[in-house]
Amino acid sequence: MTGPADRKPDLTETSPVDAAQAAASKAGSSLAGSQAGEAKSGSGSGGARSNASERTKAGNIETFIGRLVVDQGLVTSEEMQECIERQRLQIEENNQRSLVELLVEADYITRRQAKRLQLQAELERSSQQIPGYKVIEQIGAGAMASVFKAKQLSLDRFVAIKVLPKKFTNNTQFIERFYAEGRAAAQLNHPNIVQAYDVGKAGDRHYFVMEFVDGRTVFDDITKTKRVAEKDAVEVAIQVAEALLHAHERGLIHRDVKPKNIMVTKAGVVKLADLGLARAVSDTEAAEAEKGKAFGTPYYISPEQIRGEVKIGPPADIYSLGATLYHMVTGQVPFDGKNPSDVMHQHLKAELAHPDQVNPKLSSGIAEVIEMMMAKDARKRYQTCKDLLVDLRALREGKQPPIAQKDLVSADLAALVRAEASAPAEIVDQRTAVPDRSVWLFRIMCGLLVLSGILNLVQFIMRQE
Repeated sequence: MTGPADRKPDLTETSPVDAAQAAASKAGSSLAGSQAGEAKSGSGSGGARSNASERTKAGNIETFIGRLVVDQGLVTSEEMQECIERQRLQIEENNQRSLVELLVEADYITRRQAKRLQLQAELERSSQQIPGYKVIEQIGAGAMASVFKAKQLSLDRFVAIKVLPKKFTNNTQFIERFYAEGRAAAQLNHPNIVQAYDVGKAGDRHYFVMEFVDGRTVFDDITKTKRVAEKDAVEVAIQVAEALLHAHERGLIHRDVKPKNIMVTKAGVVKLADLGLARAVSDTEAAEAEKGKAFGTPYYISPEQIRGEVKIGPPADIYSLGATLYHMVTGQVPFDGKNPSDVMHQHLKAELAHPDQVNPKLSSGIAEVIEMMMAKDARKRYQTCKDLLVDLRALREGKQPPIAQKDLVSADLAALVRAEASAPAEIVDQRTAVPDRSVWLFRIMCGLLVLSGILNLVQFIMRQE
């Protein structure tokens, strides 16, 4: 006795996926066929031939979209067949509408999904002209580029392909920046930086092939958990600082460190991505051309970038990493506002809310490190990622950050000296005067602060050795 589970499959049956794919193919063919008929009837006109070519191209894209919709499980064969039948009737009534429009109208896919599918289909068509790569799916999209997962056939490995949108194909500024990103990434070879593989042009599309990172972004983590545990945030910051140190030592400033540009693999390896705004410190020509312009992301941009200063160095990236670390451990950006201009104004003028006041669970050590990273005056920040790593690694070991604390002690001493100097002088009889209690307390406090500073300095020197 056999049940449904025991029945052998009929190899002449068509699976739902196959049926839908065949239906999608049929839709493209029927559309292309009707377009070919129009082209034939208007063959005496160059304009007609051009229009027919465009419609044939549209039909090919529809075939791609039909296949993608099915492959991604968004529709069943019956739903696809229904939309194709409606499209066929409309073609007969000379009221042609695209398959995508009909899928959206029937609520089988959303408009956002439709837009993504159209982009993916267009790229898949153009990717046939990129030698050695096969596009699999879209994994990211933004105003500046779309990113797709693909297979590099020669090495049998997954890669990510960033493609410049069509609207920028004639914009020399965007094209140059796109290729500059590839050149900048090619100079760097570090386990914490997304590796560049290739850059070029296929048809009318510019593309950049890079390492595929199977994981998530830090922004995903913040969105999911609101706050990242201090221990985990410190580990991320250490790996990003190591990536930045590698870039800085080769003369490159990233200029766009932020949660969305920091990826974490499933194995926990952190990867710094997107060198689209990277600039060589020595590139004075580019620096002069960008003078007075703010390049960066408002929530994480350094004050000197906002002012469009010519000399932008490692402290700018350290500030942005500090703003990112602040967001990770507090669950909120350092400064917020009603528009980008308002946010950037606060980076310049507003006092930073202490991280350990926003999140009382934080240690005083990480708060001190973040505040030093985000000092508005670049000269008061860590000057190199090498120094920053000393403090971050101390935090990882559960110790106090020696450089940040040394800076804090110096600031406290300076404040006490200023307070003492500004205090009104009293005339006393030196023969009978007894030191006031507050004077003795002040002296004891100064002595303790000096002693603390000396101990921290000794500890720092021993660590360096």
